[in-house]
Amino acid sequence: MDELFSAKNEKSSQSPLADRMRPRTLEDIIGQDHIVGPGRLLRRAIQADRLSSIILYGPPGTGKTSLAAVIANTTRAAFENLNAVLSGVKDIREVIDRSDERFRLYGKRTILFVDEVHRWNKAQQDALLPWVENGTVILVGATTENPFFEVNRALVSRSRIFQLKALGGEELMETARRAVADTERGYGKWNISFEEGALEHLVEVAGGDARTLLNALELAVETSDSNWPPPSGADITISLSSAEESIQRRALLYDRDGDYHFDTISAFIKSVRGSDPDAALYWLAKMVRAGEDPKFIFRRMIILASEDVGLADPSALSVVISCAQAFERIGFPEGNFPLSHACLYLATCPKSNTTMAYFDALKEVEREDAEVPNHLRDASRDAESFGHGEGYVYPHAYRDHWAAQQYLPNALRGRTFYIPSSIGYEGKIRQDVLQKRELQSAIVFGDNQEQAGELLSWSQSAKGREGWYKRLESGRSALLLRNRDLIFTAVSPARHGRVLIPLANDGLLLWESLRRCPEGLTAALVNAKTAKDALLSYAQTLDETEKPLIAITEDLLPSAKQCEEWFSCPVFDHILIASARLVSEPSQIAIGAKPLLAKGGNLVLFSSPPRYGERISRILADECAEAGLSAKLEQAEKAFFGSNDVSGFWNEDELADIFEKQGFSVDIQIIDQKEERLITEKDLSAWFNAGQSRWGSFMAKTLEEKDFQAVRQALSLRITKGPILWLWKSVCLKASIL
Repeated sequence: MDELFSAKNEKSSQSPLADRMRPRTLEDIIGQDHIVGPGRLLRRAIQADRLSSIILYGPPGTGKTSLAAVIANTTRAAFENLNAVLSGVKDIREVIDRSDERFRLYGKRTILFVDEVHRWNKAQQDALLPWVENGTVILVGATTENPFFEVNRALVSRSRIFQLKALGGEELMETARRAVADTERGYGKWNISFEEGALEHLVEVAGGDARTLLNALELAVETSDSNWPPPSGADITISLSSAEESIQRRALLYDRDGDYHFDTISAFIKSVRGSDPDAALYWLAKMVRAGEDPKFIFRRMIILASEDVGLADPSALSVVISCAQAFERIGFPEGNFPLSHACLYLATCPKSNTTMAYFDALKEVEREDAEVPNHLRDASRDAESFGHGEGYVYPHAYRDHWAAQQYLPNALRGRTFYIPSSIGYEGKIRQDVLQKRELQSAIVFGDNQEQAGELLSWSQSAKGREGWYKRLESGRSALLLRNRDLIFTAVSPARHGRVLIPLANDGLLLWESLRRCPEGLTAALVNAKTAKDALLSYAQTLDETEKPLIAITEDLLPSAKQCEEWFSCPVFDHILIASARLVSEPSQIAIGAKPLLAKGGNLVLFSSPPRYGERISRILADECAEAGLSAKLEQAEKAFFGSNDVSGFWNEDELADIFEKQGFSVDIQIIDQKEERLITEKDLSAWFNAGQSRWGSFMAKTLEEKDFQAVRQALSLRITKGPILWLWKSVCLKASIL
């Protein structure tokens, strides 16, 4: 066994103080309470002599070798020692041979201590691996480098890692006091004292390294008298100047290829991200002082400008790149200024990490390779054969250069990745982004929700026309916002109001209710899990307590018992229903809403009944100049829309009567609506299909065949010329509980 670890070996007075003061027992160890304190796993294993392979990882002077010495003094196993810097495969084989013989002949285990184990190359570490695995030797490795990166992965997996921490000020102070007081190994034979601040200086500059402290203490004490050693009992005073000379300047713990490199840049990045300019400057200075490559520092700051600042301050990226270019031109020492400039700008500007949304999108791509929607496909190649590009709306054709349409694949419809923060520049665009998203959701989900109804009365048709470059007002976004505001103006909900929103798939009323009733309750009903998931995805911008409560049901209105179960609230102050066409009869709504409304509560029903829909006869007269044909169609449409035999063809008087019979006080508004619409051949095919459209079925029976076909031909010619001004009326009913 190496004499370094022999308990019986008396340390020579010529040995360095740090070597002489090595702990002999667990009680002698100062610090590292997290691994060798009372009750800790490693302490129990050493005391019970049941040690398995371990790797001790930590900065220099934290006690790795000292802990190995304690193990050597405690264990009943044989102890072998190798230094990875000085030994090779031959030395390993010799140790293994001795260990194997020991175990075979005497049944005695061997503990092998390898200092600086990371210095071994892969072949040397591999040579040890089989003997660690079969138990011939128990490895105790020591390293200042991260073993997960620098030590053979297989060796790490068979060992337990214990990380030692740099010693604190009190622990270093105790180390110095012991050395001064120990009469056998230290300086207890003399009366050593320190001028004010001298010992504190040694402790501070040692930087958590006990070996550095003891070496400096040794130098300060033994150079205090030219005739060292003085007689026993002599007085020795260490002045502050002697202490400063003994430890003049702490060497920076910085290895450009190791942990100190990565830990320091990590501290720098986290300080900048945390908007602490003082800490950021400190870590920057440490890197520069240690010789870090400025290109590396700038590279990390450029990444941070997008990753952690992003759209909160879009100019951050330009500033850092400009500073990096300035540094390349001037170099050190003046280059410290652009380095500091970039550092301080990033540390003090607003922060946002919304660019991380890219990785959420990447996960979706990896999970499902969704197809490009037909209207987004390239129309230049396959428009004729497959209809690629059909239905695409050209945003620049609209006054605000924006039109709500679906851009995500159908499988991801409603999915959100980018959640704008409220900081800096991003805070300025946040409301615009969210409002466009809400309108997009309302149109995309609303149109899909309405497809099963009478296409003629409420059809969202969109097809880009080649050569259509004039500016026009689409009206759809403004229309939705106006209708939404009409609904909320009708009830003027209080901030603590309780609002129930059936048919909430599109989310338009939902988001406004959350804004207007932040201290109340907003409950939504949707008819599919996909709709709920989409709404909750949009709600990521809200705090958990502000998010809406959403239930899935096929019923337009649930019972009070169901509302209690879903929302812990059986009654509401307002029920808001917006639907292009009602999926239930008005009488069913009136009956179902009454028990759900609190006293003084209101129901708002906003709908566009087919009876008040657009007339093709008007389009023929105004848009197609087909006056005679229009007159024939007008008579037929009067009969169709005036019929009481067709379900859902109610008027406002009938609607008011239904609610008044249920005890409601009723107020009704009729709203004129208009919108520029792009009509497609698909729309015409649906309208003039007697099996698909009630309007088409009635007209086919009422008009002569030649007139029926003439109407279609006139419309087909008209839609090639661009959008049609579509006119209709909506009904806004407010029904209040008396």
